[in-house]
Amino acid sequence: MMTRSPCTGRGDVAASLVLIFPLLLAYEIGVLFAGRVNGADLVTRAVFAVAGSRAAYLAIYAVVAVGFLIWIRHTRRWGTLRLALAGPVVLEAALYALTLGALVSLIVDRLLGLGLGVPAVISALGAGVHEELVFRLALIAGLYALARPLGRSAAVAVAIAVSSLLFAAAHHLGAHGEPWTVHAFAFRAVAGGVFGAIFWFRSLAHAVYAHVLYDLLVAAA
Repeated sequence: MMTRSPCTGRGDVAASLVLIFPLLLAYEIGVLFAGRVNGADLVTRAVFAVAGSRAAYLAIYAVVAVGFLIWIRHTRRWGTLRLALAGPVVLEAALYALTLGALVSLIVDRLLGLGLGVPAVISALGAGVHEELVFRLALIAGLYALARPLGRSAAVAVAIAVSSLLFAAAHHLGAHGEPWTVHAFAFRAVAGGVFGAIFWFRSLAHAVYAHVLYDLLVAAA
């Protein structure tokens, strides 16, 4: 059963959620030990505030994980996790990630010494999952719905462009935001456009894995 929507492009959103849930769970658990929460992640802060302790926090996500497994079984989506389906998604996402940066020197010079610490990995997971859920799935879908009177093609272009600008701007807001520079803003706006196109024309899962892999490559450079 496909769960495509005119507002979310060509991908099967439910299948994408199945594929990205392991990343989300790894982030939600890992953030306890890394001490670094993604800027777009309001949910983790709220859940921990309600839980009040690590044990209660982990118990909440244990319940979420069990509930998700029950949902997968109920909707008969175990097949989505098969390597034959998940493997090509991750490989394709890796190709997208490789095109977003100059990686020749990284592959040649640093292949044997990536030196990624746990905080960097957790940060990449958080950015890939939460930023794609917020800026691609929620924002692009909402903007597309608002812009539909312009026509399908124009609505897609407007939704991706506006969400990309907001994605770039969000990195410079708040106490933990980066200092604003034209280069940083433009780079993220373009990257947001690429992730938006991947989300719309491929799927949410492709966008999430491309974002995570790209952030890991940047952290390793």
